[in-house]
Amino acid sequence: MQKLKVKIKKANEARDLPLPCYMSEGASGMDLYAAVSESVEILPGEIKLIPTGIYLSIPEGFEAQVRPRSGLALKHGIMVVNSPGTIDADYRGEIKVILANISQTSYTINRGDRIAQIVFQAVFQVNWEEVVQIEETVRGEGGFGHTG
Repeated sequence: MQKLKVKIKKANEARDLPLPCYMSEGASGMDLYAAVSESVEILPGEIKLIPTGIYLSIPEGFEAQVRPRSGLALKHGIMVVNSPGTIDADYRGEIKVILANISQTSYTINRGDRIAQIVFQAVFQVNWEEVVQIEETVRGEGGFGHTG
């Protein structure tokens, strides 16, 4: 597995929280921790912005994606709204996670809770080549649900 060096800074108010980390040997995502100063209740149907207390310097040519944790989604209906949330290489603000409660019961986020995961991906910027016609494929214009 390839390794990528990413600089990370903790906010003073997040010094007691762990750095994002992999929870298993083969994991692709690192868990992000809630840096809330007090518990945050997310009511059914509600959306909240949860701070992590970390700042990243992502190398050019890469992005970070914030994704839901499967356990929170399955057991509690807690989702990352803009999943995956993209963190561009030139962003230097605090990493925050947009969480939504799609369940029928309220859910409480406490300081240090694992709220999402972060995955790093290579990025390619596109140079468009405008043409009059594009190549045909077997699929053609078959869209959503076209295979049954």
